[in-house]
Amino acid sequence: MIHTVNRGQQRQLDDRPSRRTLAHDARLAARQAMRPLSFSVLRRLGSAGFTSGARLAGELSVSRSTIWKAVRDIERSGVDVEHGLGRGYRLCMPVDFIDAQRVQAMLGPAARGLSLTVLDHCESTNTALARQAEADAPHGTVLLAEWQTAGRGRFDRRWSSAPGAGLTFSVLWRFDKGTPLAGLSLVVGLAIADALRVLGLREVRLKWPNDVLVRRRKLAGVLTEIRGDMLGPCAAVIGIGLNVRLPQATLDAIDQPATDLARSGLENLDRSAILAAVLSGVASALERFGRDGFAPFRREWQAHCASLHQPVRVALPDGGVVRGTMLGVDTQGALRIQVADGETRRVFSGELFEPSAASAGRAARTRREGSGAAHGRQAEIE
Repeated sequence: MIHTVNRGQQRQLDDRPSRRTLAHDARLAARQAMRPLSFSVLRRLGSAGFTSGARLAGELSVSRSTIWKAVRDIERSGVDVEHGLGRGYRLCMPVDFIDAQRVQAMLGPAARGLSLTVLDHCESTNTALARQAEADAPHGTVLLAEWQTAGRGRFDRRWSSAPGAGLTFSVLWRFDKGTPLAGLSLVVGLAIADALRVLGLREVRLKWPNDVLVRRRKLAGVLTEIRGDMLGPCAAVIGIGLNVRLPQATLDAIDQPATDLARSGLENLDRSAILAAVLSGVASALERFGRDGFAPFRREWQAHCASLHQPVRVALPDGGVVRGTMLGVDTQGALRIQVADGETRRVFSGELFEPSAASAGRAARTRREGSGAAHGRQAEIE
C-alpha cells in the first residue's frame, strides 16, 4: 500500500522567502554590495602585473583614496587582491568574466531563443527576474549576475559565492495552461548534470529534489518559483547556482559539504563555455518537460540518484520526519520511501538527509539480519 505525505506540496515548486529572510538579505546586501565603481576597478585589474592606483584613478576620474576604497570592496566580496608597495594592485587569481556574445554563439538549437543579460551584481537573480516576469518579460529571458549579494536557495538558505567564482543565473520559462509542473526541479537538476557530463565531469550525481553532487558534496542547486495559476498559464523563474572556482574562504563558509568544478577536475574550462552548455541542456529538457511532464525523465534521474536504495531521513515542512529506505521517485517526482512496516510513503516536499557512515552501516546490518516484509527496523515515521 502507498501512502502520500503531501505536506507543503507547493513548497517544492515555489520556495518564496519569508519577509524576515528578505529583510535580513537586504541588510546583508547593503553591507556587501559592490559599488559600480568597484566593479569598474575589478575589470581593470589583472593577475599578470600590477596596476597603479594613480593609473586607475586617472582612467576613472576619481581620487586614489576612492580607488583604495573600491579595492577594499573587491576584497570584501571574496576576491583576493595583492597590494604592491609603490606598484599598485593585482589579482591573486584572474576573474573569468562572462562574454554574453560568446555564450549566445555557443548555444544549442533548443536554447537559441534565449536572451541573456549579464549584470555585474544584484541581490538575487530570481528576485530580479521575477519582477521582470510580472512586467511581461518574454519567455526565455535569462538573467546572470557576476556576483549575487543575497543569493538564496531552498528554505530561505543563502547561496554563497564571489565575483566570477560561480554561475548564478535565472531562466524565465512560460508554460501553457494544463502543463503538469510536478518534478520540474528534478528535470532541471538532471539537465545540469547531463551537461556537465558532456563537458567531462564523470562523478556527478543527483540528490532529491534539486541538488547536483560530486562525491556527495554539493556542486549546484536549483530554486524554482512559480508565478501564476498552477493549473493555468504560468511562468517559472528557475534559479541555478553552480560553483566553478570558489575561493577557499568562501568554500569554508558554506554550511554543508560543497565543492566546485575546478576541484572536481574541470579547472581548464571557461565560465562562458560552461554557461552555454548548461543553458543548452536546460532549454532542451524544459521543452520536453513542457510536452511530456516528468515521466520520461524518471528512469534517468533515478540512474544518477546518490541515495537510491539507501537509508534516508526527510525533514518535512511542517516539522515532521520520515525515515526509511529510498526507493526512488514516482512519475510526479515525489520521493518514495519504504518505512518500517514495509509500506511505501510518497513525499512531495522536504529536505533529504543521509545518515553518517556509522549509521548507514548499522542500518545495513539490520537489513541483513532482519526478516519479514519490512526487513527489520529499516525506518520509522515520526
